[in-house]
Amino acid sequence: MTSAPHIPNPDFDAAEDTPSSPASAPTLGDVIAARYSRRDLMRGALATAVITTSVSPLALMAAREARAQAPAPGSLAASPFNFAEIAAGSDKDHHVAEGYDAKVLIRWGDKVLDGAPAFDPASPSADGQARQFGYNNDFIGFIPLDGRSDHGLLVINHEYTNDELMYPGIATGKTRMDAVRALPQNLADASMQAHGGSVLEVKRDVAGAWSVVGGSAYARRITATTPMTISGPAAGHALMQTPSDPTGTRVLGMVNNCAGGVTPWGTWLTCEENFNFYFWNKVAADASRYSFAMSRYGIPEQVYPWGRFHDRFDVAKEPFECNRFGWVVEIDPMDPKSVPVKRTAMGRFKHEGAANVVNGDGRFVVYQGDDQRFDYVYKFVTAAKVDMKNRAANRDILDTGTLYVARFDADGRGEWMPLIVGHEKLSGFATQAEILIHTRLAADALGATRMDRPEDVEANPATGKVYVMLTNNNRRGQPGERDPDAANPRPDNRFGHIIEITPDGGDHAAPGFAWEIMLKCGDPALAEVGATFNAATTKDGWFGMPDNCAIDAEGRLWIATDGNSPQDTGRADGLWSLETEGEGRGTSKLFFRCPNGAEMCGPCFTPDGETLFLAVQHPGESEDKSNPATFETPTTRWPDFNDATPPRPSVVVVTKKGGGKIAV
Repeated sequence: MTSAPHIPNPDFDAAEDTPSSPASAPTLGDVIAARYSRRDLMRGALATAVITTSVSPLALMAAREARAQAPAPGSLAASPFNFAEIAAGSDKDHHVAEGYDAKVLIRWGDKVLDGAPAFDPASPSADGQARQFGYNNDFIGFIPLDGRSDHGLLVINHEYTNDELMYPGIATGKTRMDAVRALPQNLADASMQAHGGSVLEVKRDVAGAWSVVGGSAYARRITATTPMTISGPAAGHALMQTPSDPTGTRVLGMVNNCAGGVTPWGTWLTCEENFNFYFWNKVAADASRYSFAMSRYGIPEQVYPWGRFHDRFDVAKEPFECNRFGWVVEIDPMDPKSVPVKRTAMGRFKHEGAANVVNGDGRFVVYQGDDQRFDYVYKFVTAAKVDMKNRAANRDILDTGTLYVARFDADGRGEWMPLIVGHEKLSGFATQAEILIHTRLAADALGATRMDRPEDVEANPATGKVYVMLTNNNRRGQPGERDPDAANPRPDNRFGHIIEITPDGGDHAAPGFAWEIMLKCGDPALAEVGATFNAATTKDGWFGMPDNCAIDAEGRLWIATDGNSPQDTGRADGLWSLETEGEGRGTSKLFFRCPNGAEMCGPCFTPDGETLFLAVQHPGESEDKSNPATFETPTTRWPDFNDATPPRPSVVVVTKKGGGKIAV
C-alpha cells in the first residue's frame, strides 16, 4: 500500500487521493525544478526531458508499438546481476527468471497456530482467522536461528484486507467501498483478525526446499486485538488516554502494517501506515476541537466498518483512540509471550518502513517514509549506542533519541531538522509528547520538503548511500495544489522516482547530506514521461511506481513495485534489479513478475544470498471501475487456481536451481 497501500481500485484510491499536507510548503518538484533547470540547460539535456502534465492512453499505446519494433539496447558494461531477464507483461500466474524456482511457502488462511481450522472461505470466523496466516502479506524479515541462513524466523506484516475478494456474495453489484462498508459484524471481526502480522519458523532441507515448521514454539499471530504497550515520550499523555485505558499506556492491536525492519538485536519493527481507514464518524470529527489535527491524518476515512461495531473506532465515543495508532511497533519474535511495544519516540505518521543501520559511532539510525502525497522523509537517531554483545541492553533503546525530518535544497544539499520541544519554530507544542503525537503538524512548521509519496527508505551498508522510494504523485498541478511551472520536471508524477542520499562524512547521524535523483521512473520510450533509465535498460527492464526495496548480501539494490498494470504501464508489478554504480548506473532488469492485480512487497534475502522471500499481495484485484473484481470474478485465482477458492495473498520463496546465490 501502499497511499492507499496501492489499493488501485478507484473507489479506495479516491479515499487517499487528496493530500493532507498544506499547499504552502515547498514540494520536492519545486526543489528538483530549481536544481535541474540549471544543470540540464548546462548539459543541453533540457530539450529532451520535457515533461507534459499528463500522459494520454493514445501516447502510451503508440509508445508500446514503437518499443515492439525497436531493438533492445545493448549492455554498456557487464551487469553485476547475473540472470536472464524475463518478459514484462501481465497474466494469471507469477513468473521468475530462468534457472530459478519460485514456490509458494504459505497462503492466506493456512495454519500458523495449533487449532487453526482448515481454510474455508464459505465460513470465515474471527477465532479461526486469529490462528491462520493473515491477509495481504507485506513486509518480510528473516531472523536467523543460531546464525544460520537455512533456518530462521520469518516475520511478516498483514497490511489490510480485500474483503470483496475474500468473502462470497458481498460485492456483486456494488462498488468495493460500498461492499466493505456494509460488512456484517462476523465478517468485519474476521477481517480484524486477518490484519497484524505472523511469526513463522522456516527451514530449508538438504534438497534445498523451504517449509514452515509445524508446531513451532515460535509461531505467533499478532492481530488488531493483540494487547500492546505504549512507551516513550508520548506514553501516558492526556491525548493518549481513553475510557478503556485511562493510563494511556495500553492499546489493543496494530493495523495497516506496511513495511518494516529487523534490528541487529533480533527484534521486528512493524509500521502502521493508513490507520485512518479504520476510524468512523466524520460528523463527530468535524465538530471536535481536534478536527484540524485529525484532518491532517485523514481521520476518519470510514473505509472499514469497525466503528459500527466497536466503540474504540468511533471518534465520537473514543476521540483519542486514533492517537494510539500510526506508530512503529517493536516485537520480539524470539519470545512468543512478549508484549509488542509501540515506540512513540519515532513519531506518528503513515509509516511505510523502518529500514535501519548501526552508525559508525554505535548509535542506531532508522529511516522512515510517510506514505502520502506531499508528506515527508524522516530519520530517528537513538541517544544510546547499540550493544551488539548484550541483546537485553537494547530492550528500550528506541524510547530515547531524536526524530528528524528532511529538507531537500535546490543546490543538491539537504538538512535533517530536529523535531524537538523548544525549537523556535515549534513553540506551539508544549511538550515532546505533543510533537510526536502530531508529527506531521510539527514537520509542517519546520518547512520540511513535501515529497511524492515517500515509501521505503533503505540504507546500503556496503556504500553508505540511502535510497528513498517516491512512488508517485498525480496531484501535483491539480486544482487546489501548487501549479507546476515551466521548470518543474514532473508536475504529474505518475510513475515515481528514486532519490539517493549521501550522508555527510558517511555519518548517518549527521545533520547534513547530499542528494541526487537516482532515477526517474516510467517508460523511457515516451519523451513526455521523462524517465532516465540507463540506455542499457531493455524494453522489459523499466518500471514505474517504486515501493519497497532491498539490499542483498552483495550490496545490490532491488526494487519492488506497486501500481503497474495493463492499463497504466502494460505490465504487472514485480521485482527489478537496479544498478547504482559505474557505467551501468540506472540499468534495471526484471527478475520476478506478479500475477494479475497483485503488488510486489517485502523482498527479503537470507544472509547467504541464496534465498529470496517475496510477498505477493492482493492478487485478483481489478482497476476497471466498470467491472470490479469480486470473490466471484477475480482477475486471477492465483495461487490455487480453483474456481471455488478466492485468490490468496502468499509468500513466495525463490531459490536457484541446483543451489547458489541469487543473480550471482
